[in-house]
Amino acid sequence: MSQQGYVATPPYAQAKPGMGGYSTGFGSTTPQPHYVHYGGTGQPYSAAQAGHLKPPHGHPPDPSQFGQTNLQNGIYNPGNQIPSYAVPSPCSGQTSPLQSHGSNTQANYQNVAQPLFTQQVTGQLDAMQIGDHGSSPVHPQNTPSLSGPPLRPSFQGSQPQQFLPPISSPTSQGLPIAPAVPAAAVPPGMPPPPRVGMHVGLAGPNQGSVAYQQVPGQPPLIGYLPQQGGMYGGQQRGLQQNYPGAYPGAPATGAQLAGPQQKKLDPDSIPSPIQVIEEDKLRRSGQLFVTNTKGQVPPLVTTNCVVQDQGNASPRFIRCTTYCFPSTADMAKQCQIPLAAVIKPFAILPPNEAPLCVVSHGESGPIRCNRCKAYMCPLMQFIEGGRRYQCGFCNCINEVPPFYFQHLDHMGRRLDHYDKPELSLGSYEFMATLDYCKNSKPPNPPAFIFMIDVSYSNIKIGCVKLICEELKTLLDKLPREDQAESSAIRVGFVTYNKVLHFYNLKSSLAQPQMLVVSDVGEMFVPLLDGFLVDVQDSRPVINNLLDQIPEMFADTSESETVFAPVIQAGLEALKAAECSGKLFIFHSSLPTAEAPGKLRNRDDRKLVNTEKEKTLFQPQSNFYETLAKDCVANSCCVDVFLFPNQYVDVTTMGIVPMSTGGSLYKYNNFQIQTDAELFLNNLRKDVQKPIGFDAIMRVRTNTGFRATDFLGSMYMNNTTDVEVAAIDCDKAITVEFKHDDKLNEENGALIQCALLYTNVAGHRRLRIHNLALNCSSQHADLYKSCETDALINLFAKSAYRAILSQPLKNVREILVNQTAHILACYRKNCASPSSAGQLILPEAMKLLPVYMNCLLKSYVLLGSPDLPTDERAFQRLLVTCMDVVGTQSFFYPRLLPIHKMDVNSEEFPAAVRCSEERLADGGIFLLENGVNMFLWFGLNSQPELIQGIFNVPSFAHINTDLTSLPELDNPYSKKMRSIITNIRNQNPYSMKMIILKQKDKAEGIFRQFLVEDKGLHGGASYVDFLCYVHKEIRQLLT
Repeated sequence: MSQQGYVATPPYAQAKPGMGGYSTGFGSTTPQPHYVHYGGTGQPYSAAQAGHLKPPHGHPPDPSQFGQTNLQNGIYNPGNQIPSYAVPSPCSGQTSPLQSHGSNTQANYQNVAQPLFTQQVTGQLDAMQIGDHGSSPVHPQNTPSLSGPPLRPSFQGSQPQQFLPPISSPTSQGLPIAPAVPAAAVPPGMPPPPRVGMHVGLAGPNQGSVAYQQVPGQPPLIGYLPQQGGMYGGQQRGLQQNYPGAYPGAPATGAQLAGPQQKKLDPDSIPSPIQVIEEDKLRRSGQLFVTNTKGQVPPLVTTNCVVQDQGNASPRFIRCTTYCFPSTADMAKQCQIPLAAVIKPFAILPPNEAPLCVVSHGESGPIRCNRCKAYMCPLMQFIEGGRRYQCGFCNCINEVPPFYFQHLDHMGRRLDHYDKPELSLGSYEFMATLDYCKNSKPPNPPAFIFMIDVSYSNIKIGCVKLICEELKTLLDKLPREDQAESSAIRVGFVTYNKVLHFYNLKSSLAQPQMLVVSDVGEMFVPLLDGFLVDVQDSRPVINNLLDQIPEMFADTSESETVFAPVIQAGLEALKAAECSGKLFIFHSSLPTAEAPGKLRNRDDRKLVNTEKEKTLFQPQSNFYETLAKDCVANSCCVDVFLFPNQYVDVTTMGIVPMSTGGSLYKYNNFQIQTDAELFLNNLRKDVQKPIGFDAIMRVRTNTGFRATDFLGSMYMNNTTDVEVAAIDCDKAITVEFKHDDKLNEENGALIQCALLYTNVAGHRRLRIHNLALNCSSQHADLYKSCETDALINLFAKSAYRAILSQPLKNVREILVNQTAHILACYRKNCASPSSAGQLILPEAMKLLPVYMNCLLKSYVLLGSPDLPTDERAFQRLLVTCMDVVGTQSFFYPRLLPIHKMDVNSEEFPAAVRCSEERLADGGIFLLENGVNMFLWFGLNSQPELIQGIFNVPSFAHINTDLTSLPELDNPYSKKMRSIITNIRNQNPYSMKMIILKQKDKAEGIFRQFLVEDKGLHGGASYVDFLCYVHKEIRQLLT
């Protein structure tokens, strides 16, 4: 069967307005360069700055926002199994054997090129090829080089490859394709997987060879056409006006398509996130990942493994977009791989991994390079018999202090190499000296101040009483230093509405004393002695206060509140006590009382999809930004728990938590019966989590590249130092790098993250994380070392920041064009010669299109007036501080078929793809994304499962108002509750479980999380988006 070229036939080659759900304004049809930085002009790549965005997670909208849905369940495909049988040919009607293929399992974690997964879609798929390609680039000599402005380095990346083929005439039929099969999964009697470098094709009527053959009549690969530069925001090639669908509310696809009906692309023929995740688990789950090799690509974040630190930081602390950096800036511009690291300095290590060692060098303090100030680490080279060492970062020769001298062995390694953590481990801590303390004085232990809104709204919903009852027990669980009998953290309490009430809790008092500050314009703390107290010393007085607060304000009619003066009060209290600390603010409504920081209701959804939409994500004034700066300067971290029943301007109220390293929680229309458990679990986690205060982080690199941009929950006073009032175990900061010189391939790319902080006992510490990456001048080395999950973390934070200054339309265009350019650059430089009609995806980046489409369909980037502004702002703030684990699960939720769970196994049931087609009328599915959790019941759910889980006889008797499962003594109930508890414990946020029945009105909430389908509020399906990206790549290549 001869392969057809990619003929422009709807719906794939020529995008139609009704397809997929993206707005017709996705771009102009005039070919112009569109791969520039998020601000500024379309200059050559080197001039492009990193423009990043930040997103937060949001709770699902209220069910009332969704009308009755008429979506029907599709065909259920059990287990998403990988076919490896003969595939019938649409042309001949005969079957053709499909050779199985896959990657060889690796016992160790060497940086081995993974086999390239190639897929071809011909016509609506005339044919598909799946195979392995060698890692060396192959270029026909007549292939022109890429021209035109290159992409931003921060938006690049790829790996081995996968092909989605040419599309031919409307009459051609699709040919199903088999996804990659792990080597271990080849059935008996089937041929073994091919070796890397071989290409497996479909043996059809006119295909006698399994080797790749150039498609007759197809031109060889060609590069980008020269393109004209222009100002950013002018006419751009970008996405075409007729890109699928309106963004949101696109008309049905069928109504838009002209010409003969075509066969839909089979979703099973395109890369599956579930398959990639399961294959990685099969190869690497439970294995030991030893960090003694430079540039190793770690297991995926979804794979459980044991990490052994032998010189490089654990991937729990640092994950990179690629573990092999390009050697030159020109190569970085050409290959389009963004160079970034997602750093989570306080990540929790599991019990089976060694905790960080603490090193003390006495009064002299940590040993550092005299020139670049990098700290002693395994990347330093000792010379001259151990009397000197050469810095691995700046190559400066330093004298070894006499107290630190040690002889070298025959390998040039110190004899005490394995005795010193700073010489043999990638992560460790130094005890800091007074030189690292403010005013050269040891810091005081930090303080927690609980600030409770006692206005009518909070009292009415029972929130105040709930908080006070919980704090009685929670104060016994404050963070403490290892082996310490009690916590050194002191506590204080404030209540407020339009005025503030401070409480004297001295242990010598029989009753707490209230002091009222009514002048909120000039905030001050009315007492010093007795406001911040030791929990154990003042326990009776504290309990007395917590009993009295709900009673004191039970009959309040005050509905107005202040907000900024509350933060100012906490800040002044910490300044007066000369300590760092955290404010826990429990707030109910928009602060409309006359006071500094007063806010107005400015929610205007008419601005959505206009040039002014960005103002919805900008604070009302710079007052809160100035306040945040003061908080960071005085080490005052702010956590806010919101209980709104209407708009509260999350954008503005979230500025201080986001800038100080704090957290924001939001409980819409809080009801104590259904939301109390969710709130209390979040509060417990928030109070007890490991945390460091008064933190400054600096990222150092070796000569050749440098850190240029930082994204996360933090504040920056200059271009190099990341400052946060506090940083906890859940916060991650994404750092982008750019070349400033050529990198030496032998030395590689070296990164050292140094975090100076005060621990919960009041001791100053330096936490060091080191990572050595490979460096290469070969494109293939870069692409096979990429990590798509880290790339999406960078893309999301970049895009979420960019919306502050640019229209959503531009941001979406940049993301889609970036995706197309990344894959086109890979195709140009690494793929074997093939038809231009093939879509070639690198093996390590074959999930980039599906993940990118999920990002484009997130609340923040959707631009739908149906979505609450506060929800979009909240999601933006949440994603901004997420690590790679968080963004991976948030953008592609986990869908578990509960009806397939094995009650005798500790394992979860195998996840299925997030699509309606995977649901079954007889199934029960649990969906979670780290923020939301749904339990969905099909109409024909098994009665015995329903009986076991709810103790009711049938589907009709299920109570959907429940937010937790009844504790029943049977295997189904125990297993189900175990799964839910496990999921909640793995995530920073406790999730409220929403129970839904098939065909219920509220089912629309659940379906919007089926991210492979067309979005309810706009956004293309995965299939449509992939076809559109294919079209964009073809235009770039031809």
